[in-house]
Amino acid sequence: MKIKLVLKLTAIVLIGFGLTNCTDPYKLKTDTFEEAIVIEATITNVLQKQTVKVSRTFRFEDLIPTFEENADVTVTDSDGNEYPFVQTNNSYTSVNEFQALPGKKYQLTVITSDGKRYVSTKEVLPTSTPLQEVTASVQTVDNIRGVEIRAKSYDPTNTSHYYRFEYEETYKVVAPKAIPFKAHLSGPSYYEQELTMVPRTEEAKTCYSTDKSTDVLLLNTNETPEDRVDFPVRFISTQNYIITHRYSILVRQYVQNMHAYNYYKTLKKLSGSESILSPNQPGYLVGNIKSADNPKEKVIGFFDVSSVSSKRIFFNYDDLFPGEEKPPYKVNCHLLKQIFCFGLNCDGAAIVDFLNNDIMVIYEFMAAPTYFLTPAACGDCTTFSSNVVPPFWE
Repeated sequence: MKIKLVLKLTAIVLIGFGLTNCTDPYKLKTDTFEEAIVIEATITNVLQKQTVKVSRTFRFEDLIPTFEENADVTVTDSDGNEYPFVQTNNSYTSVNEFQALPGKKYQLTVITSDGKRYVSTKEVLPTSTPLQEVTASVQTVDNIRGVEIRAKSYDPTNTSHYYRFEYEETYKVVAPKAIPFKAHLSGPSYYEQELTMVPRTEEAKTCYSTDKSTDVLLLNTNETPEDRVDFPVRFISTQNYIITHRYSILVRQYVQNMHAYNYYKTLKKLSGSESILSPNQPGYLVGNIKSADNPKEKVIGFFDVSSVSSKRIFFNYDDLFPGEEKPPYKVNCHLLKQIFCFGLNCDGAAIVDFLNNDIMVIYEFMAAPTYFLTPAACGDCTTFSSNVVPPFWE
């Protein structure tokens, strides 16, 4: 989720830094670009290796941010303990596992390879309020029938108030036209290919896909009689194929302080704008990280210290919609009749391209050289998903 947030935020901030006239959209491509560092970190009360992401704002044509390499990243606490981080892929990971503890203050320091130093404010772990329950029930929302997933918790001390939610959903995929054979092409040249059907040695019918939440999901209980959470985390239409067979969702509940909540609330407002070219330009979103060398330098991001808890649930489509028609598959699994030959009234070149580019796969081959092809997703789920069963799957 954090990568998505950074992508949305940096794209918006680029406009806010330099846009002075909305009537000339071509200038947004390069002329209004101003580089800034982006630092995103959430340190939690879970004993684990914590992560920090450090990148740079990017031009619209670049699509993704530039990872800041060779930075010196550390977190220190009020007892003088220091937790160093090391570069791993496109993030920084703590060398050792550690957790945020109540009563201590934590501070993030980032020193870039060119010697620039960035420091966060000192943050304290908020109240730890466990996520008590995640439920799934049949509901109708905006005239759409589906499954509503809700997170529930309660803080009897009435001190939590500010919540943020993330989820990871994993679902079973069954390719409706998978067969135990696959096409094999061989030959000395493109127009001298031979096509044979060979037994599959890998699973291609059943797969498992995992998606992460991308929205900023927030709740403030300050104006309610109790500090009680009953929050709709996810709604899935009965027409969404991801619940066709078996579905699981892992929900994480973060308890934040007011400053972190307001930061994410503003981020949600900016990233959810219908048009980032609206007359009300978003400008620069101030976080809790500053440059120690240049107070005027713009720094994007937030150092969040949160208590977190999570729960996972599973359900089958038939559990909630017994006897009802299953949702349509993700693509239309039509059949395309093709003749494998090269010459007049032949489709050999098209078949080779379909197979080599995972566009279509062969479904029927008993009448060769006449074949019936179907979209790759219909006959081989590994073209878009994974055939590895997740370790948590039940």
